[in-house]
Amino acid sequence: MTTDKEQKHVERQKKLKASVDERIAAAQTEQGVFQVITGNGKGKSTSGFGTVARCVGHGMSAAVVQFIKGGWECGERNLLQQVGVPFTYMETGFTWETQNRESDTKAAQETWQVAKQYLADESIDLVLLDELTYMVTYDYVELEDVLTALKNRPKMQSVIITGRAAHRELTELADTVSEVRNVKHAFDAGVKAQKGFDY
Repeated sequence: MTTDKEQKHVERQKKLKASVDERIAAAQTEQGVFQVITGNGKGKSTSGFGTVARCVGHGMSAAVVQFIKGGWECGERNLLQQVGVPFTYMETGFTWETQNRESDTKAAQETWQVAKQYLADESIDLVLLDELTYMVTYDYVELEDVLTALKNRPKMQSVIITGRAAHRELTELADTVSEVRNVKHAFDAGVKAQKGFDY
């Protein structure tokens, strides 16, 4: 015998299913998605790499450009390059290590030129531009150039941009914006970055 509580649960789930089905039926536009993953919390790049893995897992193609952490060993790069994902990264790595605006700007511009090639390539289904927000904030890469490349990319190509303090025009252009909020971070408590977890 069905209890009142069970019956109410069934009715709630029916309403939920009807609502979800209606939204799925209404979402019929086919195009690549531009996503920005920003905020001060940990996990922005990790989320982007997860989507790259998902893409490749479906037999699709992806490319990755890293603008800040290029000098570090990268577990995701170690894995994804084995399955043919091209990686380009700034040779200078962390900008606060070099403390040289001229060399950082030059490195950022060289890396961005490769990114633009990926953004014009119809054979690439997904492009991850990891930590690009910093390049825009520091004026190493022109915002207008980024916006133009994003607007002119192939219709079915998806793009993910990660990094803190994403420029307002990037978030306005994006189809999906996720903000990662910092609640606690092990590093703030003096825990050293762990290979296989943090990088």
